[in-house]
Amino acid sequence: MNAPAVTQHIVDWLRTYAQQARARGFAVGVSGGIDSAVTAGLCAATGLEVHLLEMPIHQAPDQVSRAQDWMQLLAQRHAAVSARRVDLTAVFDAHVGALALPDSAQRNLALANTRARLRMTTLYAEAQNHSLLVAGTGNKVEDFGVGFFTKYGDGGVDLSPIADLYKSQVYDVARHLGVPQSILDAPPTDGLWSDGRTDEEQLGAAYSELETAMEFARTHHWSPETTTDDHTWATTQGLTARHLEVFVIFTRFHRANLHKMRPIPVCSIGEVG
Repeated sequence: MNAPAVTQHIVDWLRTYAQQARARGFAVGVSGGIDSAVTAGLCAATGLEVHLLEMPIHQAPDQVSRAQDWMQLLAQRHAAVSARRVDLTAVFDAHVGALALPDSAQRNLALANTRARLRMTTLYAEAQNHSLLVAGTGNKVEDFGVGFFTKYGDGGVDLSPIADLYKSQVYDVARHLGVPQSILDAPPTDGLWSDGRTDEEQLGAAYSELETAMEFARTHHWSPETTTDDHTWATTQGLTARHLEVFVIFTRFHRANLHKMRPIPVCSIGEVG
């Protein structure tokens, strides 16, 4: 991939979209991970007003420090960039107390997603107050492959500048933007769990493997609507061993999370009544 050309294309697209929307710029949540770092850097490069928010909720110190270091560096590089911390830990704890949900695996997942939704609410309050757009940080595998994002959390955005980039391409753009090595080297994580579990631990495969599976599905015309047995189908296509295992992981997540990737279904009344 031609990282400089792709970077400039996305920056121009962001600037044009904001101008057409009559927005002053962008609000971006920065987590200390590669995707939000790249999104922040791309938005900053537009020259428009950019508000970077680090929004910890019982966050690991290394995630916080990476986010703050990158935000401060972007604020130094670009005059229109501002950076600040909005600590949501107390808000989250109060919400957990008010809900009083019984302990269970479902509760833990619900509360993990609540973290993302509190951040989304905060970003939109910041954006509306300053006539900004909320820029999403999801990449292609997350947004359109396995649906690894929180519905109305990090999936609640106005525009998605890196959603057509595979994770490997995000790293290419990151290097071009001068993202610090500490972020490049950090294991990808959604930052929603207190035990610090990584994306790979949750998904059962590395992003590089999922990229391969996603490309295989695209080039071999796999479809969740027309394929009923993914394992058998992939075997007939020549996949073996680990590639087959990852492909089944990919299709399982894809099927389960289609509701995130598709428009909200609307009950059509038509000629009734």
